[in-house]
Amino acid sequence: MRFEPKTMDDMLSPYTGLTRESWLEAGQYLLEGIFRHIDDVSKPVIVPRTETEITYPHLKASAETQAVQYTAEVFEGLTRTFFIAAPMISAIPDLEVCGYSMAEYYKNQVLRVCTKDDPLYVGTYEDQQNITGHTDPFRAFQQTVETCALVICLWVSREQIWDTYTKEEKDVIAALLQGYAHENTVPQNWRLFNMLDMAFLHMEGYPIREDVMRDHAQAILNYYAGDGWYRDGHSFDYYSCWAFNVYAPIWNLWYGYEKEPWLARQFEAQSNKLMETYGDFFDRDGWTNMWGRSSIYRNAATSAFEGNLLLHDSKADPGRARRISSGSLMQFLGREDFLKDGVPTLGFYGQFSPLVQGYSCAESPFWLGKAFLCLHLPADHPFWTARENNGTWEALKPREVKETCLDGPALCFSNHEANGETILRTGKVLKRPGDEHGMWGYSKLCYNTKYPWEASSKEEVPVNKRKLGGSEVEAQQYVIRDGEVPEGYVVMKTDVFGKANVTFWGGQKDGILYRRQFFDYSPQRECHWTLAMNLADFPVAYGIMRVDKLRLHKAPVTVTLGSYGFPDNGTEILERRCGDAKAIILKGRDAAGNERQMAMTIYDGWQDLSLLYRRGTNPDSEKSIVIYASMDRKKQYGGFEPYILISQVITKESHEDFEKEELFPISQVCYTDQEGCGSFGPVTLRMKDGSVRNVVFEGMEGQLTL
Repeated sequence: MRFEPKTMDDMLSPYTGLTRESWLEAGQYLLEGIFRHIDDVSKPVIVPRTETEITYPHLKASAETQAVQYTAEVFEGLTRTFFIAAPMISAIPDLEVCGYSMAEYYKNQVLRVCTKDDPLYVGTYEDQQNITGHTDPFRAFQQTVETCALVICLWVSREQIWDTYTKEEKDVIAALLQGYAHENTVPQNWRLFNMLDMAFLHMEGYPIREDVMRDHAQAILNYYAGDGWYRDGHSFDYYSCWAFNVYAPIWNLWYGYEKEPWLARQFEAQSNKLMETYGDFFDRDGWTNMWGRSSIYRNAATSAFEGNLLLHDSKADPGRARRISSGSLMQFLGREDFLKDGVPTLGFYGQFSPLVQGYSCAESPFWLGKAFLCLHLPADHPFWTARENNGTWEALKPREVKETCLDGPALCFSNHEANGETILRTGKVLKRPGDEHGMWGYSKLCYNTKYPWEASSKEEVPVNKRKLGGSEVEAQQYVIRDGEVPEGYVVMKTDVFGKANVTFWGGQKDGILYRRQFFDYSPQRECHWTLAMNLADFPVAYGIMRVDKLRLHKAPVTVTLGSYGFPDNGTEILERRCGDAKAIILKGRDAAGNERQMAMTIYDGWQDLSLLYRRGTNPDSEKSIVIYASMDRKKQYGGFEPYILISQVITKESHEDFEKEELFPISQVCYTDQEGCGSFGPVTLRMKDGSVRNVVFEGMEGQLTL
């Protein structure tokens, strides 16, 4: 059953109707789903599993490993649900759920997991090293992550829980924290876990090593890439928002402002820099884009607003912050498939295994509880009292597109007034060849707030008169295959010559975003520039227009490019032509019943436009359709074969027909080379609205960054 708030205020919250009381109702709704599975107050938060092949505890692991993983799951279930419970307890001290006092339950469970010889004891850092036999200084344990969640929640519910412990009980908890606070960690966002553990201990009068604290803090500062974003490992993703830009502000409050004021000023300035553009990362409804790893954390992405509002000199717009936070909350809690037996699925909406990582367990999705940290802000805080506003979306003119291009984190996102969607285009992506999961999460050409990324299928799926292995066509990705595909031929895995696993960032010039993708690129060997695609794209009212250039020194090859995955819950299919251009239009509804419409148009370079039907590859719906373009390049050098591939994908949140000029917006394509295949020189697109777009690939080599 989806969440339906009882308390609404359309005057204060004209976009969502949600108030602080609505959020408290949402927190209780989630806690009731959890505690229906706990039939005894002594039992830990272990919820039913909806997936057993990928997530831990891993069924095929040894008994010893499973035991270690079970303790990690106990801790994860406790601390991540505490993200929801702690601010609820702070707001409603006598809160009861399913007959249990929340304050008493979490107080007892926290003490038990820290108490040696208790059946729920999760072990110190040193215990974990001894049990596993690992001496690798970079060996990490899940408990390190959860200790950080624990100290945040103890701070949030200080009066109701932490302050009620005896000195001896506090010492027991502090003893468990010490090892995880000071010992080695993963050199990325995990350093913040150590920093908050140490900051909490310092705040409570326990000794810490300030040199270790300073080393972690300087490293975190050096992960900063600009525009409010931090690298996490190599990647940029929501960890920059729900980790760096939540934990660093808390660290400032607990430690930085007092002990390291220079560092604190940097973290504050960087959080405020994020706030300058972060609101435009969400769409008109406040929806979160499915992008990067750990998408099961969903609306935790909005917690960066709460983090900023904790700072001494916060720059976040509280009315817009609440509008986005509430919109994203309802994006998920407002769907029937979000919960399974009262517990968030391992998916983005319903259960969806292609996005799940092996470091997750059934309780991992409760990281989304970070969004509930807004309840730690008092009732009279501007976050709760300011009138909702929709920022950029209120200022856009009809059919206007606002584009934000950030070179530091290589992110370009566009807000489309015509359909209310936000489209993200990314760069600086490096994934291992064969890492399909990583490529789905990071290497898609576009990420759309209303069309979550589609995985590929391993099954053979009939497509018109020939068969393709489902993985040989990717939604919003190019795939290059070795050779032509004769009629009736079944493509085997070994026939795939490349999928783009590296995306270089070329930046924006004259309204065109430039990137380059390499296919099956490996840093261990020279790639000899054999397979690459120069990307050039720009937004139109309802989507993105592509003018891409092949860089191939191998032939024959077959190239495909897919649209977004379209939810297939009964779809009307239409075809339109305008000269040599062709479009396929899909009209239907998503799993929640919202109207959806998508069209893909192909121009020069492409030979055909077809449909691929899939099952189990779309996060929104069991069945889906991908429109895809295809072309065969027969010659290795010379001739008149095309270098330039022109296409667009546009979408609409209604079934109102696209206008002809929306489906076919180009009036003329002008090439520099005499053959007209785009081998060199500018490519000029004269648009029917009178605008002109010049695409120039020469010179981008010196601008590429990874």
